[in-house]
Amino acid sequence: MSNFRNTSSRAGLGALAGLVAAVTALAVAELVAGLSRSAAGPVAVVGGALIDRTPAAVKDFAVRTFGEDDKSILQLGILAVLAGMAIGLGGLGLRHRRSAAAGVLLLGIVGAAAALSRPDSTGAGDALPSIAGAVAGALTLYFLASQAPSGAPAPEGRKSSASGWTRRGFLTAAGVSAAAATSAGVLGRFLSGRQGQGAVTSRESLVLPKPASPAQPVPAGASLKAPGISPFTTPNRDFYRVDTALTVPKVDAGTWRLRIHGKGVIRPRTYTLDQLLVRPLIERDITLTCVSNEVGGPYLGTARWLGVLLADLLREAGVRPPSEGGQADQLVARSVDGMTLGSPVEDLMDGRDAMLAVGMNGEALPFEHGFPIRMLVPGLYGYVSACKWITDIELTTFDTYDPYWVKRKWAKRAPIKTQSRIDTPKPFARPVAGTVTIAGVAWAQRRGITRVEVRVDDGPWQDADLAAQDTVDTWRQWSHPWQATPGGHTITVRATDATGQVQTERRTGTIPDGASGWHSVFVTVP
Repeated sequence: MSNFRNTSSRAGLGALAGLVAAVTALAVAELVAGLSRSAAGPVAVVGGALIDRTPAAVKDFAVRTFGEDDKSILQLGILAVLAGMAIGLGGLGLRHRRSAAAGVLLLGIVGAAAALSRPDSTGAGDALPSIAGAVAGALTLYFLASQAPSGAPAPEGRKSSASGWTRRGFLTAAGVSAAAATSAGVLGRFLSGRQGQGAVTSRESLVLPKPASPAQPVPAGASLKAPGISPFTTPNRDFYRVDTALTVPKVDAGTWRLRIHGKGVIRPRTYTLDQLLVRPLIERDITLTCVSNEVGGPYLGTARWLGVLLADLLREAGVRPPSEGGQADQLVARSVDGMTLGSPVEDLMDGRDAMLAVGMNGEALPFEHGFPIRMLVPGLYGYVSACKWITDIELTTFDTYDPYWVKRKWAKRAPIKTQSRIDTPKPFARPVAGTVTIAGVAWAQRRGITRVEVRVDDGPWQDADLAAQDTVDTWRQWSHPWQATPGGHTITVRATDATGQVQTERRTGTIPDGASGWHSVFVTVP
């Protein structure tokens, strides 16, 4: 029994040594990233590399299951895997210190390789945080493993060459190492925050110009009073966010530049933010929709956007759409983090309000939504149009270049499908018998909604009451009074757009070009 206790105790000390080494490695890496480039931290670069190599179906599952917490879940998963590996290396270090230290160094090499593989990598310097952290972690593990008590008796508080530190001495050394690592990590976080301070200051000091073409007032009847329905305008704090950035880029507006170049560009241009802000700006209400939005899903919202017409910038650069003999049929937008999105040039120049937006609901874009500039195109799913933190526009063709999501088997062209959603009552609600208001939203950007119908169980389709239409680029609210009777009931909705196209019943998933099908909810009336 004594041998078992000694073995278990020693294994626990090995695990502790591994975990302290891992904390040290991450903390030193965080500190070095804070001194150089925060986006090069090992968790961020490894997470980004994993996202880039994850099949589209798995990404779609993560968005559906975890929503906007998907990135936090991924980071926690990375840390959990690292903790498991650290415990294993700590146990190995009790018997083979050099091999365990080499294992830590190998993990650092993996992190360095991930950093260099990122599309926003700035060069060899991005590998430094992972390498420095690995060296610190390897030295810590080697030292602690070499001093771990062997289980042989030793005078309390004294060191023996045969048995290393006493248990108390070892725990003290581990505690001091962990405390030092924590201090380094806190300092690294502070320095990383300082890196983005210029961006924060530039956003706080930005004064949005008045639009030369303001949005028309939202019609009084566009917003229904039904409890539980989505508000017509989505507040910035509630607007959905779906992207691949583990760390939200914080771009200084004063140093930001936008380059326009490529096939068919006669006059390449580079713009500063100030140069864009002195141009005539437009203000429009536009509903954005994510292609990862399942039937009845939450990934859409309406905001009042302020920006520069993209078609004007393209024409000034000499770009012509394919219908006018232009050479390029695809515009590739690149973000500061290396993301690429491809949009049809014809759609961008057909008269719709495709824009480079600087304002959202009366304020500068939040960092999460693309400050200082993002692109958006009414009628197209976000993955082919809504590039955040945009810094480069290249004109090319669909035949010669596949952007990020197309390489992952999503469709090259993705017009938004006609869809509708029941907001109230919620699934599995228990409304009381009597008059129950069924209400929700429907959308078909660039076409508009002309009819919404509701069906209860297998009964007939009944017309819902439509709220006033703002524009064809926004969603439309609807409601329907239902005389609820006791029992279980399935409520279904479908919409018709202005072309006469009725929303299809056929259920499809989000891949490759957006979900389709009727939304329904089941409720029980007591």
